[in-house]
Order: sequence, then structure tokens, then C-alpha cells
Amino acid sequence: MNPPAVLTGWWSRRSLRVRITLAVGGVAVLALGALAWVAAQLIGITIAGGVDVELAKAAAAATGRLTEGVPEDSVMPDAVDGISGQIVVRVTDTQGRALDDGPPLGLDSNLLHRLTESNAVTEHGPDGPTRWLGVAVVAPDGSHRLILASADLVGYPSVLRRGAIGLWFAALLAAVGVTLAAWTAAGLALRPVDRMRSAAVSLPPGERLPVPTPKDELRALAVELNELLARRDNASARLERFTGDAAHELRSPVAAIRAQAEVAVLHPDPELVEETLRSVATEAARLSELVSDLLALARADAGARPPASSVDLLEEADKAIGRAEVTVDCLGTAPVDGVPPEIELVTPDPVWAAASPGEVALVLDNLLANARRYASAKVRISVLPAGRAVRLLVDDDGPGVPPEDRRRVFDRFTRLEAGRGGVSGGAGLGLALVAALVTGRSGTVRMTTSPAGGARVEVRWPAGEPPAWARAAAEDPWPVAGPREAW
Repeated sequence: MNPPAVLTGWWSRRSLRVRITLAVGGVAVLALGALAWVAAQLIGITIAGGVDVELAKAAAAATGRLTEGVPEDSVMPDAVDGISGQIVVRVTDTQGRALDDGPPLGLDSNLLHRLTESNAVTEHGPDGPTRWLGVAVVAPDGSHRLILASADLVGYPSVLRRGAIGLWFAALLAAVGVTLAAWTAAGLALRPVDRMRSAAVSLPPGERLPVPTPKDELRALAVELNELLARRDNASARLERFTGDAAHELRSPVAAIRAQAEVAVLHPDPELVEETLRSVATEAARLSELVSDLLALARADAGARPPASSVDLLEEADKAIGRAEVTVDCLGTAPVDGVPPEIELVTPDPVWAAASPGEVALVLDNLLANARRYASAKVRISVLPAGRAVRLLVDDDGPGVPPEDRRRVFDRFTRLEAGRGGVSGGAGLGLALVAALVTGRSGTVRMTTSPAGGARVEVRWPAGEPPAWARAAAEDPWPVAGPREAW
């Protein structure tokens, strides 16, 4: 059964110290209360046990006299004094009928049955509890007799009541003491945490929390907090660097557009209008591409990705080649001689990647733009299966990238103009966006040397499950229904 919502809300609003104290206090009350109840029961058992010893002695004496032939009405002529009062011994048959000269006993059948089995039983009557002990005896004439010894438990209820009250009161005092001790101990245990919190609030950037010497939970907490602070500082530094680089990169095309527009306004020349508009369009396209890359990077950093699906890399690569061939190279993606490089697609079979079509398109567009920017004559795209992964290779025959810079090219705003043969016109965000999109799908990306001596970018995506029409086409290469649109 779930606790009420009001109680749950009240409990969740309490401080950790209060919750620890209440929990310990509640457990102490229950445990000590149970211990007091057990102790009270032990007191009753002890008193009854002492009376049973006296009853057993009296019954044994009566049994001896009866077996010696003494008549039933003379077995125990006088009452015997015990620790709880006078002990009365009666002789009955197995049905509980008195055989001595005493009054009828009036025992119920259940009590009589237990007494015939030589058990000690407490009977609670209107005059108080009475303790009975029965002993089965065989008389000299062979008849069965029952020796019953009884004694009133004088003061038994009072002793139990006072003992229980005293024990419960002692248990309550002990529980209060345990609760106060828990409150103090919780405060002392949480004091280093409070000091750590105060230190973290006033901690300047770059500083770390002091790590306690004992190898306990507080030390582990301090270490984890220091690692969190280090990640925070690194993220802040990357954000500041990214913001500064983005502002610097955005400033260049904006300043160029403004300067050309001002020159055109101050010195209107119909012959330069076309050249000025062409330059403005070039800078505007560069600015638009830069803003698009920054937006895509921001979305990738925020983890805003659509659900993964099976994407046909062959089809997406073919679309990317079509987009690259019809795009006007206004951002300097063509080589110096102005002849665009040839793009070749190599793939043995359709290959499916676990990604989204938009991500695959962005990756292919950026890799093609990077390769065409530096290629001399040819760019080759290869799509290959690799077990549980798929490989996308983009090779160019350009100057290549030095080994020491092959990891750095995937950093944001990194451009290797000297190593790649001149000014590219790019912002250094294409490969960074590729790395962010691929690694976000548990893939990998790296740069090596192509067979033609240029640069090779290798992308590995997790393999996707081919759709039904692709599996059917693989089983039957000549389907009756026709192309994939029929499926």
C-alpha cells in the first residue's frame, strides 16, 4: 500500500537531518517498545514459574500419600503456604469430579483436558488469576486419579501492569535519548557537507574543493564535485572560445558586405554594379553557410537529434553528388584553375546506416565540399559494409593533411591553409560538424591518407536494418512487382 500523497510530500520537504532523526527515532520507539513488551512477558513467566515450583512440590507430596493408600479426603488435610499465597490440593477423577470432602471444582472441559496432560494453566476468574497444576496418578486399587494443586496469583496483575508501565516509560525515555543522539550525530556528520557546499558557492573559476584525507564517502563526493567543476570550467572555456571564434568569423562577411555596399553608395558606377552585387552575393552565401553550420553544431551539442532509422547510404551519396554538381562554387570550393573535380561513387551493394537522412546528408555535403575544395582532379566516395558497421570513405587527390594535424582538423574553426595549399574560404566548421553528427550516433570519424596521396576521411556508422523491400530484393534480384516504389 502506497503512503498518501500528502504524507509523501511532507516527508520530501523535510531536511535530510530531520528525516534521519525521525527514521532513527521511529525505529528506536518500535524496537524498545517491543523489548519492553517482551520484558513484561518475561516478568509474568518468571512469576508463574516460581508458583509452578511450589505447586509441583505440593502435588508431589499429595501423590506420594495417595500411592501409599491414604484416603482421598486425607491426602492434604491442610493448605500449604506458597510464595504467592496458600496452595490448595484437590483429588478428582479423570472427569474432574471431586473425590475429597471439598466443594465441586466446576472446571471446564478444556482446562481439565490440559491439566490431565500435567500442564500448568492460569485461569482468569472474577476474583483474579489462579494457577493450576495437574498430576495424573494411579491409586493402589488401580483407579486413575488427578491431583490438582492451585494457588491464587496474588498481586500478579498489579505487578504485570506496573512492570509494563515502567518498562514502557523507560523505553520511551531511551527512544528520546536515541532520537537526540541521532539528531546530534546527523548534524555532526552533515557538517562537512555543509562546509563543502559553502566552499563550492564561493569557489572562483579554476579552483577546486579541498579533498578530505579519510577515504570515505565525503572524499568520494569531493572528488566527484571537483570533476564536475572541471567539466564546467572546460565547458565554459569552450563556450567562450566558440563564441569568440563565431563572432570573429561572422564579422568578416558582414564587414565585407557592409564595405562593398558603402563603396557602391558613395561611388555609384554602373560598370561596377554587377561585380559589387556578385561580391555581396558571395559574402552573403558564405555568411548563410556559416550560420547554418553554427545552428547545426548547436543542435548537435544539445542532443536534439531525430530518431535513428535505416538510411540508404548509396542513395544519399548519389543525392549529395547531384547537389554538389549543381551548386555554384561561389565559396571557393573549386580549385585554382576553376575546373571542378570529378566525383566518383564506388559501392558494391546498397548499405544501410542507423542514422537520420538529414544527418547523413549534412555529413556527405560537408565531406564533399571539403574534398572538392582541395582536390586536384578527382574525388572518390566509397560506401562499404563492415560487419555491424558501415564505412563511408571520401578520398581526394589534393595536398593531404600532415599526420600531426589529422586529429586537430575536427576541432571547430580549425583551418590548415598552409598545409592544404592556400586560402579555402571556409570557416573551419565542416569537419567539426561531421564529427559531432557521427559521434552522436555512436560512430567514429578519422582522417588518413588516400591512395592518390591526398586526404581520406573515414566515417563509421552503426549498421541499420534493411527495410522489407530491400530484404526481398536481396532474396529475389528480379522481383515481379518492379522497383522499390512498388513495395
